[in-house]
Amino acid sequence: MILSGVKVGLIGCGNMGSAIVEPLVRRGSVAPEDLHVCGRGASAAALAARLGCRVEPTPTDVIHACEVTILAVKPKDMLGMLGGVAWPEAPRVLVSVAAGLAVGTLQEAVPSQHRVIRTMPNTPIQVGAGVTAVLRGSDEAAYRLAAALFEPSGVVAELRDEALFDAVTGLSGSGPAYIFLALEALADGGVKAGLSREVAMRLALHTVRGAAELALQTQTHPGALKDAVASPGGTTIHAVASLEAAGFRSALIEAVGVAAARSRAMSRPAGDP
Repeated sequence: MILSGVKVGLIGCGNMGSAIVEPLVRRGSVAPEDLHVCGRGASAAALAARLGCRVEPTPTDVIHACEVTILAVKPKDMLGMLGGVAWPEAPRVLVSVAAGLAVGTLQEAVPSQHRVIRTMPNTPIQVGAGVTAVLRGSDEAAYRLAAALFEPSGVVAELRDEALFDAVTGLSGSGPAYIFLALEALADGGVKAGLSREVAMRLALHTVRGAAELALQTQTHPGALKDAVASPGGTTIHAVASLEAAGFRSALIEAVGVAAARSRAMSRPAGDP
């Protein structure tokens, strides 16, 4: 097991940081005493109360104590935080979850013996069903260590081209919001058709969950699965035709593109055209 006996650090104990490390401890990948955390306010103490991990007073203390540290502070605060660290001589692996900060920008902010790995998880990691993109560079050991941090909380997707992080943002990073919007609309449709809100939402939730699970387990193309539901002249094909007329698929494709474009714009240094 890659993380066995490895001391893991977390700087930033908000929702995302906590969601990454909680599965590591609860599933036995990291011993509580091997997890060192630091955060603002009472966040670190609250996390320690849940997991039994160690609270450190500063980011410097976390990085000195740990072979690998997750950097889960806000992007606007990241470079300032790194600039305040008194760095150890021994090499460390630093795993960033900050959107919009290129690995080169982060690498320039730390001494050369330390390795920065860029990642992008999404919010379903909170329930062990997340997707995390991890940038794979020339340091194989650092990549494997970073990927192991996210395996207990979902699926890890390897990226070899950092430019694709904007596409990841548009698809899996922002994607849960598209599904939540669809869930709400499906439930509203059920209520309009006469169902109670509670029943409509339960049906919508489990329909989406079941459809995704069917696609995952059968590895069948979604178009073929749709065709299997749509009987000739039946209710489903009429509903699908209505969705097509409303631009359902093109709207989702456009949403991914718009989010990716916004990610690129946010990543661009101020003043760049």
